[in-house]
Amino acid sequence: MSIRIHPIKAFNDNYIWTLINENNKQAIVIDPGQAAPVIAYLEENELELTSIWTTHHHHDHIGGVAELQESYPMTHLVAHTEHNVDEDQTIKDGSTVSAWGCAAQVWEVPGHTASHVAYILDIEGRHYCFCGDTLFSAGCGRVFTGTIEQLHDSFKRLDSLSDETLLYPAHEYTASNLRFGLSIEPTNEAMEQALVQTENKTAQGLPSLPVTLEHERAVNVFLRAQEPNVIAGVKSKIDIADEKSLTVFAALRELKNNF
Repeated sequence: MSIRIHPIKAFNDNYIWTLINENNKQAIVIDPGQAAPVIAYLEENELELTSIWTTHHHHDHIGGVAELQESYPMTHLVAHTEHNVDEDQTIKDGSTVSAWGCAAQVWEVPGHTASHVAYILDIEGRHYCFCGDTLFSAGCGRVFTGTIEQLHDSFKRLDSLSDETLLYPAHEYTASNLRFGLSIEPTNEAMEQALVQTENKTAQGLPSLPVTLEHERAVNVFLRAQEPNVIAGVKSKIDIADEKSLTVFAALRELKNNF
């Protein structure tokens, strides 16, 4: 099985992750907020769209769904019942979705929204996690219709994946997230190196993604809420009631909102 994963750029900083089966020239797109760039890419590469997966209901993730369904009427739409689309397959936590025989487990990872899901695709024993707006490289999503407690729990759940899991967030927010991280942990060398690498890549029009979970554990302050350096950095900026992981995580999100 030869599956290639390609980012189609949309809006200012969205990535529509596209799974491509090189053997049969079929494609699956995840969170198509815009239809036009997807159609252009599919036509240019002579690909047939067979499925759409959505992680949550925000317009920049589902805005292109209806037009793609119109243009590719055989497309199979996979979504949660609260994603505000007309899905063919309704998924929830524990559901399984197939990509040409490779299984993707559906995990509910709420917080950014109440019905946010991630797809954990297994290709030959390696995990590829499409996490939407829950986890970004070096950051996390804002809390809208979910809660900070849910987001904290979702991070703990994603952190249970293996080191070599590849994470595919839906936005290019890496550089700004790393700058925030360095405001909390100014001596974190992994963050400094990641920022240089990210700026070099984005200057060339290349994505900073995907990243491994092992990398994220070194550079993402939201995964590091129990680290003494992170706790100290938070306490230097804001009063917190205690040093529990949730308390520090919530304080980090508040600080990032105003960064």
